Amino acid sequence: MMKVAIVHDELMRRGGAEQVVMTMLKAFPQADVFTLAYNPEGTYPEYRDYKITTSKLQFLSKSVKWMQRLYFPFGVMAMKALKVHGYDVVLISNTHSAKYVNIDRNALVFIYTYTPFRLAWNPTSYSQYNTSKGISRWIFNQVVGVLRKIDKKAAQRGDYYLGMTEETAQRIRDAYGVTDIKLIPPDVKTKNFHVSSKPKEYYLLVSRLEYYKKADLAIEAFNKLGLKLIVVGNGTKAEELKQLAENNIDFRKGLSSEELAELYANCKALIFPQHEDYGITPLEANASGRPVIAYGVGGVLETMIPFTNDATKATAIFFKEQTVESLIEAVKLSEHLEFNPAFIRSNAERFDENVFKEELEKFVLQKYNEQK
Repeated sequence: MMKVAIVHDELMRRGGAEQVVMTMLKAFPQADVFTLAYNPEGTYPEYRDYKITTSKLQFLSKSVKWMQRLYFPFGVMAMKALKVHGYDVVLISNTHSAKYVNIDRNALVFIYTYTPFRLAWNPTSYSQYNTSKGISRWIFNQVVGVLRKIDKKAAQRGDYYLGMTEETAQRIRDAYGVTDIKLIPPDVKTKNFHVSSKPKEYYLLVSRLEYYKKADLAIEAFNKLGLKLIVVGNGTKAEELKQLAENNIDFRKGLSSEELAELYANCKALIFPQHEDYGITPLEANASGRPVIAYGVGGVLETMIPFTNDATKATAIFFKEQTVESLIEAVKLSEHLEFNPAFIRSNAERFDENVFKEELEKFVLQKYNEQK
């Protein structure tokens, strides 16, 4: 019997990558899980059903903020010391640290990369980097230089690379020099969402509240529009964003899956202001029969059907510029359109978890059998 290990960066929050790992575990239910740090309260409760081995950074990572602060160099060192031995297949779910683990030479290694590590390959996506000056910027650049070297070196251990979209595949090629990449788009668990017959009068934003997610853009737009916006999520920018928001904007966090599904089903549309590598939340909104108002770049170009002249054959409205004015224009347009919830739901079903599970399982087993 093929023995499988699944390695993920960290299990401390609820995000799209953590959902992908849950589907990986459905494809390989006997797999053991390894990660930098694990917080049962911060991530999805389903992980409590699995054996999870953490690095030594677990003892210091009591929150996402501390995990991020200690990541370089302690997180890197901790992952390099984490032994993933005795497995035929190691399936790595990775953006930053998962590929650093200590793996047997004879294991077959699959690296599913969401995007190359942002701090190394796209440091301007961090506000801390952008605001740094003088000696602070110099230190940042030294860290970035070191991270690029160790990140690229660790990437070479993969026997097979998997990616989400053609855009992210090109980033992998550029960063790591990898040429052959199997594309398997992340899944949406459509069974967890339902369509409402009578949506309510609010818009929805579901996101980690971090700098590059651009929640501030949505808040500023809805401050001007005066329409109700519900923001679901948490992150290092949470308090700052709450200070920015007017009374028509409501913040929520720690919701159950059922509570979140209810918010999706009854919203007028999901607001998606960021340039995302893929984006699970637009597909969750579609699984609920609801359209998306999205910045028209990145992953949404491959998952959404944009409105041109017939809203009944569309799943999203794209705004062209990442500005408050452009988003406001798109929201105002949505107020005059009638979308088809059944058509929108059918779009999400193209990316259902069973599709991802079957494609991943087939690919891994095929390559494993070829090696025998």
